[in-house]
Amino acid sequence: MIARRALLLASPWAFIAPGMAWAGAQAEEPIAESALNGLRAAIAGDPVDYHRLPQPLFPDQESRLLYLRWLGAMNRRLTSRMDWEQRRDFLQTVWYEARRASLDPALVLGLIQVESNFNKFAVSRAGARGFMQVMPFWAKLLVGKSDASVLFHMQTNLRFGCVILRYYLRDRENGDLFLALGRYNGSRG
Repeated sequence: MIARRALLLASPWAFIAPGMAWAGAQAEEPIAESALNGLRAAIAGDPVDYHRLPQPLFPDQESRLLYLRWLGAMNRRLTSRMDWEQRRDFLQTVWYEARRASLDPALVLGLIQVESNFNKFAVSRAGARGFMQVMPFWAKLLVGKSDASVLFHMQTNLRFGCVILRYYLRDRENGDLFLALGRYNGSRG
């Protein structure tokens, strides 16, 4: 509940024009070399395969059942936005990338709803791209790609967005979700 309220407060304009992306003009802030190396390592960890979806791994049966219940619930919520195969692939990748970044998948879905309204090809007025509205400077900074079109690839966008959100939450805002979401949205920094 707190995460939802924080998302709504971080982007109050999201409900005025739900088809438009509302990411703010995030500033490219100076990042310590050690933090930058950590972000690069998090992005590179297990490489994105553009031809296969990431497969979630479960330490036990209870974890697998938790995932399947979540998948069923979120699948029903997204039926009007995507066809079945798109929903399955999207939700599986959200789960994988959120867990990989030690984030709650529900938080990541809420952020996606507010930032892009589940539009894979959303571009904000500030130039942020994709589901998680990642600014192009992140691609250049973290992987040396000046071609921002890589941010429209689902898994790349979700990986960048989750790693950046985790960085803001843990390293920049000391666990304060409200401030981290504000920074992610471009309202801070």
